[in-house]
Amino acid sequence: MDETKGLPTENKMGTMPIGRLIITMSLPMIISMLVQALYNVVDSVFIARYSQDALTAVSSYSFPAQNLMIGFATGTGVGVNALLSKSLGEKNFKKANKTAGNGLLLAGFAYIIFLIFGLFFSETFIAFQTDTPAVIEAGRQYLTICCVCSFGIFGEIMFERLMQSTGKTLLTMFTQGFGAIVNIILDPIFIFALDLGAAGAAIATVIGQIAAFILAIILHHKYNTEVRISREDFKPNLRIIGTIYAVAIPSIIMVGIGSVMTTSLNKILGGISAELKDIPATVFGVYFKLQSFIFMPIFGLNNGVIPVIAYNYGARKRKRMLDALKVAALIAVSVMIVGLLLMQVFPEQALKLFDAKDDMMAIGIPALRTISLSFVFAGVCIVLGSSFQALGKGIYSMIVSFARQIVVLLPAAYLFSLTGNVNLVWWAFPIAEIMSLTASVGLFIYLYKTVISKIEK
Repeated sequence: MDETKGLPTENKMGTMPIGRLIITMSLPMIISMLVQALYNVVDSVFIARYSQDALTAVSSYSFPAQNLMIGFATGTGVGVNALLSKSLGEKNFKKANKTAGNGLLLAGFAYIIFLIFGLFFSETFIAFQTDTPAVIEAGRQYLTICCVCSFGIFGEIMFERLMQSTGKTLLTMFTQGFGAIVNIILDPIFIFALDLGAAGAAIATVIGQIAAFILAIILHHKYNTEVRISREDFKPNLRIIGTIYAVAIPSIIMVGIGSVMTTSLNKILGGISAELKDIPATVFGVYFKLQSFIFMPIFGLNNGVIPVIAYNYGARKRKRMLDALKVAALIAVSVMIVGLLLMQVFPEQALKLFDAKDDMMAIGIPALRTISLSFVFAGVCIVLGSSFQALGKGIYSMIVSFARQIVVLLPAAYLFSLTGNVNLVWWAFPIAEIMSLTASVGLFIYLYKTVISKIEK
């Protein structure tokens, strides 16, 4: 008896023209990521008008830990996404369902880790980066609430990845957009009306995440018919978990490396001048908020491309894999060029969004113009990284990320900081990104020769 009878034999990832497929898969994610970027900026804009200490705590010193938390969620999601899409390409629907169930189980375990961190280590983490009491207290409040209630973000991201794996990225646009809108609406209420400051921003954030989580469950259950999870699918399967983490761990480590870089750079910036104190770190945090408008769409593109490449890798369709990569690279470079021009021409206007005073402007304008020189290189690296992840070679991305941020960026930033000129520190970013591009291209050439070229036409 044919066990696949009545089940879908092919979906759009294996049949739709690549250009239209990439747009169909990525555009909803790009839109939702832009909404997410808008929320990130609006969140900090509100906080900046409450106090600069709260802005520094939320945008600079809490960011590395919060980013690591999201990295655990997205990294696990990437591993689930790649294996689930590959299983669907192979028409192995039973394995796809088990992958989904085990992915949700892993998301629950990750939440427990950050629950413990939030309860016991939030203040210590903030105090490691600064000795300003008001900043430490605001950071403790914000980070504790975000970590303790992080089940919302873990659940939201995992269910979104289940829908992405089957090509239903439009649904993930609704969930992410809904969560961000809820957050934006609640921010002024909790920050100003209730006068909760950083704690209010955190409460608005987690409520938005929980709302998106609930909507994601509803949409998955109603529309994601290719993945049906039963109680049996939650039983731990070591082989599936190992395959998920073969992709997920390098991705998580990459985010962890980024958090180490950000924390360390905050320390470097804080040690340049006692007179400047937290201002360079505040500028650095504001830069991350602003650059999210540029990078979030590329990450949305990346999330749309990974299942396309993974599916066609499972279906042994080499040309579709390469065509997807070419289209993604073209889009990424175009977006990054626009971002570069905006940062070069309008840095002052961007900083004014965060109520920047003269001292912050003096550091922030050169920072935005210098760091943005790395944008185009970064766009290419992100797209090449999507091919590494889709083909189960996420460790390549980890190697590149480690070399860029730990081996090159931090030492360069430290050496520049010894001059006492904070404006020189920002040059560490374009220097590191050029190295990253060189390494990414070299690893892709190796991957092409050893894996991709061996797939029959």
